[in-house]
Amino acid sequence: MTDAERISVSAAMILEEAMSWIGTPYKHQACCKGAGCDCLGLIRGVYGAFWPTPETPPAYNPDWADADSEETLANAAGRYLLPVDAEAWQPAHILLFRYRKGFPAKHAGILVDDSRFIHAQAGACVSLVSFSPWWQRHLCGVYAFPSFRQSDETGKGAS
Repeated sequence: MTDAERISVSAAMILEEAMSWIGTPYKHQACCKGAGCDCLGLIRGVYGAFWPTPETPPAYNPDWADADSEETLANAAGRYLLPVDAEAWQPAHILLFRYRKGFPAKHAGILVDDSRFIHAQAGACVSLVSFSPWWQRHLCGVYAFPSFRQSDETGKGAS
């Protein structure tokens, strides 16, 4: 894919790629469609379908209750993704979650529409789930993939 083609990646293309990961088994620190991934592996895999794969993440604990103060996930998102106002989420945006107030972000997913997102969670395969009030309360960051245009199919216009 040329640089010009990368710039015209649409939300619909990102969502099509993300949906193709549904059913991939959960595997901590993995990033292989159909074989295994965790939430970060899902984001990295979708990213890598359109842009050069970002840095290899350092080893991280599978325990999302880990209360270390490092915002490793959010800091990495800031290096490779474009921050979006939390109230301005749109399809194909990346959602970061923290499970407890004061804890670092430890989970991520990709928004499909106002009511659903795709994520990988221990004990389940990559799934399309409800963006329920519980998830919305734990939302701590919203990001856009680099250089994509919002697809007209979403009804939200160009970005």
